[in-house]
Amino acid sequence: MRVGLGYDSHRFDSARELVLGGVSIPDHPGLAGHSDGDAVLHAVTDALLGAAGLGSIGEHFPDSDPDLANADSATLLERTVSLIEAENYQVVNADVTVITETPRILDQAPEIRKRLAELLHVSPGAVSAKGKTNEGMGFIGRGEGLAVMAVALIDRIRDTDALHASLRTG
Repeated sequence: MRVGLGYDSHRFDSARELVLGGVSIPDHPGLAGHSDGDAVLHAVTDALLGAAGLGSIGEHFPDSDPDLANADSATLLERTVSLIEAENYQVVNADVTVITETPRILDQAPEIRKRLAELLHVSPGAVSAKGKTNEGMGFIGRGEGLAVMAVALIDRIRDTDALHASLRTG
């Protein structure tokens, strides 16, 4: 088993829609970024790459790549899951903490967990998503942006024939 830690932060951008964990969050400024700015998916992607010893999100999906401008971060996470599966690993679980004064994500947390579970090929019970404030401190406390921390556990796939069969059917 291997553990990876991911982190991402973005400034708020009122010209963009807020998407966290692949879920649209209404009535709040979005996040600036080269891709869609989904800090949850970026942090999870980085955690998985780290756990598998495959480097960082910036190495695989650099913000200098014009093909990634406004890219759907779910696609980047799906590509990452394929990379770790090609290395004979599977996701066991993931835990995500969104650090922000606003928006509160309590109402969207179940939908974020469900979407992450789909992208990671695990059950929703293997994913946690929660919000925390920064108690008014720093750039987060001033409402300039938000940050996300993620941890992911991966394990070697013991039965590669079963994996290949599940990839073909699922």
